[in-house]
This record gives sequence, structure tokens and C-alpha cells, in this order.
Amino acid sequence: MSITGRIHSVETCGTTDGPGIRYILFMQGCLMRCKYCHNRDTWATKGGYELSVEDVMKDVRRYRRFFKSSGGGITASGGEASLQPAFIGALFEAARKDGIHTCLDTNGYIKRYTSEIKAMIDATDLMLLDIKQMNDEKHIELTKVTNRYTLKLAQYLADINKPAWIRYVVVAGWTDADEDIRALGEFLQPMQNIEKVELLPFHQLGSHKWEVFRDNYEFKELKPPSKESLDHIVAVLGEYGVTATY
Repeated sequence: MSITGRIHSVETCGTTDGPGIRYILFMQGCLMRCKYCHNRDTWATKGGYELSVEDVMKDVRRYRRFFKSSGGGITASGGEASLQPAFIGALFEAARKDGIHTCLDTNGYIKRYTSEIKAMIDATDLMLLDIKQMNDEKHIELTKVTNRYTLKLAQYLADINKPAWIRYVVVAGWTDADEDIRALGEFLQPMQNIEKVELLPFHQLGSHKWEVFRDNYEFKELKPPSKESLDHIVAVLGEYGVTATY
């Protein structure tokens, strides 16, 4: 029986979600409700359209020469790809058999480490883990859910030495306080599997999607962080031996 996944959209030559040129599969469905979400249209778990693993791989194989020349591959993003672990696991196993690098972009909101979840992680060459906020109270205010599952996944990845990039969205007044940055530095400092930290400056590119759903977008007037603010965060994390870029 063919395994199918619920897809939101596809980007065939992405360059921002993992190394090299990548085939990015945006999965449908997400349980976080980030105030700054630029993919508001991916939240509904029953939206999008269905594709089988074979359907996706047939399309992915058309771009193998770009992957080979750039060190790229396939990235499952979202929405939240870990909500469909059986599909992602099967897809990544198929990609690996074809020598294609696999990358999972996740917010880490995984409550139970089922056999399907573990198989999905095993089939992933590189994890992109989004840490939204280290302070749980602030995290709940920002995303409507706790951060403890995300931090648990980060520790699990460190324990199994799974290569990972940490992504941290810098939102002025929400995630840029020194106490929060220092907490992130202290948390990541002992983890030997973290290859780098990517600071993602807040932007307004997806704000129009909130209007389509007639939702209140609270950050209409919020500006992107300044270069000085980003440089300061890089410097603070550097005190903990954590290398960050933006």
C-alpha cells in the first residue's frame, strides 16, 4: 500500500532550508500558533492535497544534478512535517536509496517518540530545529504551546549525535532579550551535534495571509531587528562557544 502525505506546496530550487539547492516539501498542518507565522495557510491539518511517496520521488529525481553540484537534497518543512512521520520516514528512506541528502525542518513539538517518529529521525541526515523562545512562559504567549517538547527533542538529538542546525527567529521585544539569548547559549553549549545556529530576522512577508483567514495579525507595526541587535546576539552566543549567523 502506497503511503501518502498531505502537502501544502513545493519549492523545487530552494536555497534557505538546508545546504545547497533543495527540493522543499511544505507539509500541511501545524499545532503551534506563532504570532509571526508567515505560513498561516498551512495550519489546518486537513488542507492541502495528497501525494504518494512515489509521486514525490518521481519529481525529486528530476533535480538530482542540482543536488549533486551544490550539495543539496530534499527538505521536509511546513507547516510541521513531524505530524506525518510515516510519510516523511518512507520518503526519506527512498531518497537515501537514491543517494539524495535528507533534511527535516521542525518546530520539535513531538509529544511521543513512537517507532514512526524514531524511524523518521533515523532517515534524516540533517535536522533543522526551530527554537522559538527558551522561556516557557514567553514561548506560550508567542506560540500558544509549551517549549518543553522542542527542548526535549534538542536533547534527544544531542544524545544520539544527530547533526542539527538550530534556527532562532529574532523578534524585537519578544525573543531578543539578553536573558533569553543567554539561556539559549547555556542550553546549546554542551551539545556537540550542533553544526551552526541560524538567526532568522522577523519579517512581514507572510502577513497578508492572515487577512485571508480574517485573523488578527498582532505584529502589523513590528519592524525587523536591526543589524546592531543581530550582531549583539551573535556576540552573546559567542561567549558560550556557540557560532551564530544571519
